[in-house]
Amino acid sequence: MADSAATAEPLLETVLAGLHRESGARMVPFAGYAMPVQYRDGIIAEHTHTRTSAGLFDVSHMGQAKITGPSFEAAAMALEAVTPGDFQNLKPGRMRYTLLLTPSGTIVDDMMVSRPDADMPGLMVVFNAARAAEDEAFLRAALPAGITLDVARERSMVALQGPKAATVLARHADIGGLAFMDVTQTTVDGVPATVSRSGYTGEDGFEIIMAPDKADAFVRKLLAEPEVKPIGLGARDTLRLEAGLPLYGHDIDETTTPVEADLGFALSPRRREAGDFPGASRILGELKDGAARKRVGLLIDGRMPAREGAAILSADGEAIGTVTSGGFSPTLARPIAMGYVSSRHAAPGTAVQIKVRDSLIKAEVAPMPFVPHTYFRRAGKGA
Repeated sequence: MADSAATAEPLLETVLAGLHRESGARMVPFAGYAMPVQYRDGIIAEHTHTRTSAGLFDVSHMGQAKITGPSFEAAAMALEAVTPGDFQNLKPGRMRYTLLLTPSGTIVDDMMVSRPDADMPGLMVVFNAARAAEDEAFLRAALPAGITLDVARERSMVALQGPKAATVLARHADIGGLAFMDVTQTTVDGVPATVSRSGYTGEDGFEIIMAPDKADAFVRKLLAEPEVKPIGLGARDTLRLEAGLPLYGHDIDETTTPVEADLGFALSPRRREAGDFPGASRILGELKDGAARKRVGLLIDGRMPAREGAAILSADGEAIGTVTSGGFSPTLARPIAMGYVSSRHAAPGTAVQIKVRDSLIKAEVAPMPFVPHTYFRRAGKGA
């Protein structure tokens, strides 16, 4: 999950903006906010630190909302009307990745849906900041009478990611029972908080939501830990690219279906069988017969990265697709990318070419993630 570039509107700031500047951040416009793109050490150092220790990300710009109704079941059914997820069977303490879908089966946005406890008559959702207005309008138009969408206007959320994240957070909260895609209502340093365990880097990690007026003091405590450093948007992008995770507005949008985007895991088995989600006829047809194009990973020869919009050609020079995200992988020490190609060229190992400036660079279709995920999974418990 992520956001596209900001508009020319006056920039908003998260509650941690002052701390970012104090920490030496270079701030840039992003999804309508002034956000840190990097700190003093630079993107590569931040990327490496997250892969080896614990990186702290400000994700307070992300949208947060609650969907509630007369009962949990009513709220879950309302959300199922616009997604392919199974939320009626979502257990307390669990969360799922899902997709808002248009009636034709294309993607309005991707988001995380959680049920923190059994007492809440509904669900919590986190969505992309750049799609906040679109998502809110879409949901308000789609949700039936009796179902309430409560969007948080002031919010704070940070993500602690990396192999030492659990060790660090355990000093501040009881997280011993949490596994990948778990969520709980707890206290962190005595402050009420919602804590989940997922992440956008491919590393084990946590998201912590708390009252905005408590966030600055808590983040300062985390940054005082020897394993923790602040991480900006630049490293977040290289980390998610290595993890093979799509960025809304680049790798997925309202022209792509879940099957084309290789996000079929978001289609729950019960909903597939029932065929009762938006665009089901098209999507189930693509699952059966294959989509015309597919999102793939690309390993690129040499040192020159391919950027969004670069043309992808077959080994014979036929135009077969377009790069949607690309950059240099600090972990692999080589350029990588993802993009869409015609399905007949989507098999791993297929030789392709990418037009970079005035040159054709050799590349190869590769499975994703480029760097293996290290999520902390509990045996026998899926996402």
